[in-house]
Amino acid sequence: MLTYPRWKYALAVILLLLSALYALPNVFPQDPSVQVTASHGAKIDAALRARVGDALAKAGVPAKGMDIKNGNLLVRFANPDQQVKAADVLRDPLGNDYVVALNLASTAPEWLASVGAKPMTLGLDLQGGVHFMMQVDQKAAMEKRLDALAEDVRVQLRDAGIRYESVERRPDGSVIATLAPQDVVRAQQVITKGQTTLDVATAGGTITVRVDPAEQQRLALEAVEQNVSTLRNRVNAIGVGEPIIQRQGTDRIVVELPGVQDTAQAKRIIGATATLEYRGVIEGDAQDAVRSGNVPPEARVYYRRPQTPNGPRAPVLLSKRVITSGDQLVGATATTDSQSGTPAVSIRLNSVGGQRMFDFTSENVGKPMAVVYIERVPEVKVVDGKEVRTTRVNEEVISVATIQGVFGKEFQTTGLSSSAEASDLALLLRSGSLAAPMDFVEERIVGPSLGRQNVERGLTAVAASFVFTLGFFLVYYRMFGIITSLALLMNLLMVVAILSVFGATLSLPGLAGVALTVGMSVDANVLINERIREELRLGLPPQTSISEGYERAKGTIADANLTTILAGLALFAFGTGPIKGFAVTLIVGILTSMYTAVSVSRAIATLIYGRRRKLQSIAI
Repeated sequence: MLTYPRWKYALAVILLLLSALYALPNVFPQDPSVQVTASHGAKIDAALRARVGDALAKAGVPAKGMDIKNGNLLVRFANPDQQVKAADVLRDPLGNDYVVALNLASTAPEWLASVGAKPMTLGLDLQGGVHFMMQVDQKAAMEKRLDALAEDVRVQLRDAGIRYESVERRPDGSVIATLAPQDVVRAQQVITKGQTTLDVATAGGTITVRVDPAEQQRLALEAVEQNVSTLRNRVNAIGVGEPIIQRQGTDRIVVELPGVQDTAQAKRIIGATATLEYRGVIEGDAQDAVRSGNVPPEARVYYRRPQTPNGPRAPVLLSKRVITSGDQLVGATATTDSQSGTPAVSIRLNSVGGQRMFDFTSENVGKPMAVVYIERVPEVKVVDGKEVRTTRVNEEVISVATIQGVFGKEFQTTGLSSSAEASDLALLLRSGSLAAPMDFVEERIVGPSLGRQNVERGLTAVAASFVFTLGFFLVYYRMFGIITSLALLMNLLMVVAILSVFGATLSLPGLAGVALTVGMSVDANVLINERIREELRLGLPPQTSISEGYERAKGTIADANLTTILAGLALFAFGTGPIKGFAVTLIVGILTSMYTAVSVSRAIATLIYGRRRKLQSIAI
């Protein structure tokens, strides 16, 4: 009698049910929507919802629905045209306190989301997606380099024991050091030691330091390249599948994000240039210094972050000298302060930053140290009918704490307003700082009509291959053709479910991988069916032929598919973008096809023929 273990039947049924459950969200369409996310301490509440509703009503853009979920306001629309128009309408009235971004909202029932079932994201070539064109502010990158140069000159002169009156950066791109005339020659030697990219000139008691033109050009190009690298890290960190990030021209970067679930977060993370600086606190009356304008020469006035969105900003005097900054950071993790229970970020510095922090804390136990949060926000203003792009720098003190003991590479930063801000800041610090701020000069949806057309063509190709295969099997193998068709259907269902669970992005190459999976599954079933026919020709009984056919074909199928899996792993390891998408669907499809061809089809064949005691022939 032909038998099959009951636990394998149970496993097949469980896998079938789970596959149907986790593939189900793909049946529900997604609504074009606009997502509004708060920033700078703003609130998402009923008042904002009313403001958004009024603005859309005045513009004549009907909203399909409006929900507040996960701290964001999601406004649904009937089509992409209304979505784009609504985004343009809302950006100006909401201002810089909110991020307005395009999104796709799921219409799947909530109970599916509660069990972790989510629709498979489609690539830019299938569903369209968000396209960003960003302008790199190379002037700001140069100013950042000059600030660092001025600080280096101060440190070099201080370490060499040379007294100076002032070291300041001028608007013309030079750094001027004023000191005693008798120290000029020695100071020039100290500044130029090991520096081949600086032009140094002296006149009386001043030294003028400039970055030579070749170095300026190199810094401008490096700023774009570093931003491209940093954007890749940030996009990977927020889980966008198969992104396109590439340089365009000398100062622009193109970013295409297919299948993003939270474009507001993507836009906020991509464009942010947030970092931290740690500075010592200068003793003195900050309020009096602001009123009188008498700020100590070694100090600078900063303002504390207000406790409420519209609360007062208290001034504080901080040292001009930076102890360490986000550029020297190795790792950052969002956490919670064990003592206060407030959101925090655990910081780990490199050896240079750790040593500077150790030296400072060793000399200043019992004294306060401040954490300065710096964010560069690009702005566009119209002056005389022309767009003028500038960068607004927001600097605020998020924490002033007394140094309780000596520490170096690892410590914790508190004073953040929410756990979401802690997570975003940790992500920005981990993925690296941008060499220069960027402005979004273009944001658009990439071809939603083309995407639908590609989806239809891709699905038509898969369906055509599937129907052709089923027709061939039904004619040529009869009953075993039906068995093979059922196994192929379960194979496709499992592929869709697995890709959905793991958040894979399906693109046109991915659809090609699915079509190839159907072909590989057909190959495995042909091997099994032909092996059964061979056993019948040798004179074995039908039930024995079925058993022997599956057992003897199993090893051949495993060997043939293993080589294809290895090729898929190589494509995934060394390929990029669409190649990785093809490799993922190929590997997943081969693994599922091996299971359905060898195990599921055998279970069905055993159900049909296993209990027939006087079986004389089988329809194959």
